[in-house]
Amino acid sequence: MSNILISGGTGLIGSQLCNYLTQKAYDVTILTRKKSATSENPKISFSYWDVDRKIIDTEAVKKADHIIHLAGAGVMDKKWTARYKKIILESRTKSAELIISCLKDNEHNVKTFVSASAIGWYGADSKASSGKEGFIETDPAANDFLGETCRLWEASVEPAAALGVRVIKLRTGIVLSNNGGAFKKYKRPVRFGIAAILGNGKQIVSWIHIHDLCRLYCEAIENNSLEGSYNATAPEPVSQKTLILYLAKKLKNRFFTAIHVPQFFLKIIFGKRSIEILKSATVNDQKIKKEGFTFLFPSIESAIDELVAHP
Repeated sequence: MSNILISGGTGLIGSQLCNYLTQKAYDVTILTRKKSATSENPKISFSYWDVDRKIIDTEAVKKADHIIHLAGAGVMDKKWTARYKKIILESRTKSAELIISCLKDNEHNVKTFVSASAIGWYGADSKASSGKEGFIETDPAANDFLGETCRLWEASVEPAAALGVRVIKLRTGIVLSNNGGAFKKYKRPVRFGIAAILGNGKQIVSWIHIHDLCRLYCEAIENNSLEGSYNATAPEPVSQKTLILYLAKKLKNRFFTAIHVPQFFLKIIFGKRSIEILKSATVNDQKIKKEGFTFLFPSIESAIDELVAHP
């Protein structure tokens, strides 16, 4: 079976994607900075790399049939200092450049390069060219930190196309998973009977269930007609208030209290990151659906029902 080389394979998306791909009978090689990394899964192996020192396991690249690039420091993990902004950007771009440089310098069998991107590419809803239908892939990158980061991120993987490799970029929305990320944070206060609505709660959240995201990465590898950028978001974006209240009802029935967390408090806690928490971004999924992809969890109700049933 084909071998898939993955950067960022131990993160929230990567860990679940690796398991999904091995269930599909793929062999997976994860690029890691830990020289002693091992897996109990016989179809997962590890290869050492060090982006800062420009070290990469050449043999791992040469044996790969497909590459999935997920590496990148967490955008919301730390305060956006000048230093951490640089880490966010370069952890994505420099790692892509190292992989592509290895492809240039060696004979290889790589057919597909699938890179993560994010809906941070887009600004607020008022800037969407398609009006009420939301942002589409031809909309320009926003003139802010995340917009510029996503633009440079996607540009860093484009040189692979000149090597005869099919390049796909998945602009991912808020990933709903029990294993971490935003959904785990949403659940935390609900466990104590509090439905925390951020700001006025009217901001639109464009989201995707982790299972559908894993399926979408697999689709990018297996569907040769896919090329370029695609929005990786479910068909039905919802307001943050709608998401939180439905989650609270599923977890607590009627035994919860809805509380609005004021904008000024979010700004104190998160600083400039609060802009992204409060930003409304309606993202359109029609391009990927026209390629024949169907979502197992198209609505927030279906997604939350599954996540609550399988914690």
